[in-house]
Amino acid sequence: TPFTPVQLRNLLSGVNKYSTAFGRVWLSIVFLFRVMVFVVAAEKVWGDEQKDFKCNTAQPGCHNVCYDHFFPVSHVRLWALQLIFVTCPSLLVVMHVAYRDDREKKHSAKYGENCRKLYQNTGKKRGGLWWTYVLTLVFKILVDVTFVYLVYHIYEGYDFPSLVKCKQVPCPNIVDCFIARPTEKRIFTIFMVVTSLICIVLSIFEIVYLVVARCANKLKRRHPQKVCLLQFLPVA
Repeated sequence: TPFTPVQLRNLLSGVNKYSTAFGRVWLSIVFLFRVMVFVVAAEKVWGDEQKDFKCNTAQPGCHNVCYDHFFPVSHVRLWALQLIFVTCPSLLVVMHVAYRDDREKKHSAKYGENCRKLYQNTGKKRGGLWWTYVLTLVFKILVDVTFVYLVYHIYEGYDFPSLVKCKQVPCPNIVDCFIARPTEKRIFTIFMVVTSLICIVLSIFEIVYLVVARCANKLKRRHPQKVCLLQFLPVA
């Protein structure tokens, strides 16, 4: 069965523990404005799109080829793939922390509870976990950019004209075809694209924040006397 918003929320709830402020805002936008809108409204707006696509001809096969020409891939399925690809990388951070916790438990079981810990804080974005976190952000940016481009390229823009002209074989001539609920489709398409762009910007800001914070931490360790100049910079 397809995932529900509650299942996705429970699955990603652990991500907030290890995210920065930008990451928590990103997760809120994805869940509230992308997943909820997709599940509650987008599927109903599109519905049985091929059945609602009308052409003013009875030529056998013309309706099918015209629909395939203007809608080679369903918007709903494309957005479903986008949401899957853009949310799954966040779970890598949780898995990495779980791997650290497991290593810490095995280390304590082998050398005793009073031994020196492998990690001061398994959820702290240091070392490999920092790279995992940054790479997931890069991947999410690439996914959103790719799908925003795909929607524009496949459908030749984000507009939905009520009337389209089709001249595909086996149509006998130029055929007028009508898209059902074009205004609603236009609004939801623009909404999904805008929220994707907002998520891209947030991820870029988060990467910049993490890089600056890490450089600041290294600078403070190398030059403790300059710590007063960096006291207002938050630590990742």
